Amino acid sequence: MVSLFSIASRLRDKQKKDTKKTIHSIKVGISLVLISLLYLLDPLYDQVAENAMWAIMTVVVTFEFSAGATLGKGLNRGMGTILGGGLGCIAAVLAQSLGGVGNSIIIGTSVFIFGTIATYFRLFPSVKKRYDYGVMIFILTFNLVVVSGVRTQDQKVWEIARERLLTILMGFIVCICVSLLIFPLWASDELHDSTVSRFQDLATSLQGCLEEYVKFASEKENKPGASSFTVCKSLLDSKSKDELLANFAKWEPWHGNFGFFYPWEKYLKIGGVLRELAAIILALGGCLEASTTMALASVSQTVQFESCEAIGSRIVWTLRELGDSMKQMRKCEAEPHISPKLKAAKAELSLVISASKIAAIENIDALAVASFVFLLKKVVDKVEELTKEVEQVGDIAGFCAHSTFVSS
Repeated sequence: MVSLFSIASRLRDKQKKDTKKTIHSIKVGISLVLISLLYLLDPLYDQVAENAMWAIMTVVVTFEFSAGATLGKGLNRGMGTILGGGLGCIAAVLAQSLGGVGNSIIIGTSVFIFGTIATYFRLFPSVKKRYDYGVMIFILTFNLVVVSGVRTQDQKVWEIARERLLTILMGFIVCICVSLLIFPLWASDELHDSTVSRFQDLATSLQGCLEEYVKFASEKENKPGASSFTVCKSLLDSKSKDELLANFAKWEPWHGNFGFFYPWEKYLKIGGVLRELAAIILALGGCLEASTTMALASVSQTVQFESCEAIGSRIVWTLRELGDSMKQMRKCEAEPHISPKLKAAKAELSLVISASKIAAIENIDALAVASFVFLLKKVVDKVEELTKEVEQVGDIAGFCAHSTFVSS
């Protein structure tokens, strides 16, 4: 049943991704057609002439999959072009006013100083994270303007800079209008949905692992079944994608339930705890595979399997409840409902197996079963940490309160 649910979920996700890819491709095509009108229509071409290629280049390099990525890249390109072009024009005019050897000295010195300083700033993690593309465009624009100004008159330098800036601005406006107005794809929605789905996926994986464990412990099966931990493995590699989506989400305008200064950093913290939880669930699966029927028989008098099953069910319910609260954007009522269940689960696990009971286990294979129980305690700790983080997200983001609550 669990495997069928996971297969259906993966098919839905694949269909959603394919639809988004198609929409993005069509939007890029529309943007290119609109900006190509600068070449195709004579009145527009007379205004911009050959500088129209800068508008086309801006569309090609700026248009990204999500609206936040497009907006962030476009603003970076704009800021880099304005600063680089302005400073480049000043340096070029100053060099031309000196003339002779002074011309070359000013150009060489300015290129070295600004190139060195800008490259140094690119190495800062905070700058590289959000403004790396803008700094790179600054270096490129500054050098192009300064070097081209060597063979150009003063007035011509300012005119070229102005025309190129206007055409780049045209390309940026086309990108933003198409990205925001035609079926916008939000990075914030993707990060929120992926975080919510991970709660459900981990709950499903943990439930499947516990079901296999109980079947094996009750000797209904001679060996543990092959539980699927694909979701857990894929979750371990999700950090870079989450950071990228959070960065894009910060650039996006207010839309839907996501306003300015939304706590995306908290989503990254929740993602980190979920990855740790996925690693523990994978370790649980390893304990299950390492267990044998003889080991379970020798430890069955020491470890109460029924209690482990009941505790596991509470953990699964808690994970799903946390995911639902984030999905519906309602406050997580942890203290009156979730926290007591987790505290009771920790107390019961301490009773299930203790240091004195471990000392009574002589079969080395049975230690895999004991490790399984201790890892369950670690799962409870991580779920408690998740509960606190989700509660903080609700407080900061202003989630609405939920009057009714379904208990389990």
